[in-house]
Amino acid sequence: MKLSEVKKILPTLDNVEFQLENGTFVPEHFHVTEVGQVIKHFIDCGGVIRHEKAVNFQLWNADDFEHRLKPGKLLSIIQLSEERLGIEDAEIEVEYQSDTIGKYDLEFNGKTFVLKSKTTACLAQDACGIPSEKQKLKLSELSTNAGNSCAPGSGCC
Repeated sequence: MKLSEVKKILPTLDNVEFQLENGTFVPEHFHVTEVGQVIKHFIDCGGVIRHEKAVNFQLWNADDFEHRLKPGKLLSIIQLSEERLGIEDAEIEVEYQSDTIGKYDLEFNGKTFVLKSKTTACLAQDACGIPSEKQKLKLSELSTNAGNSCAPGSGCC
């Protein structure tokens, strides 16, 4: 989900709620402690230089159980980050504490923002020799070499 989409959704909400894919809600007293732009400049295992940009939201739970972030407040934090940091409209990556800092993609289900699990992948599979998809064969289509096979009742097995 891009930042522009979040900005369109926020004015339609009464509350800002985040939920993990497994249905667990981020506690309602969370804080958005950072809004920023992350630029990743790297080289993949195939030698290709790559650039990625993402807008980063960091969610944090404190012990102030009465805290509630309202949609208008989050929108003002986003607007301030755009003005002061020059943040561009890019995909959002959310950091949220679990066993360690987890990074999530963001979706909206019509009521809540959903933190979608991210996975790693090889960006240069052709250079690594990883087949794009396993070849599917039917056992009935496998050819047999008559010299290396056993016929029922032949005594070779």
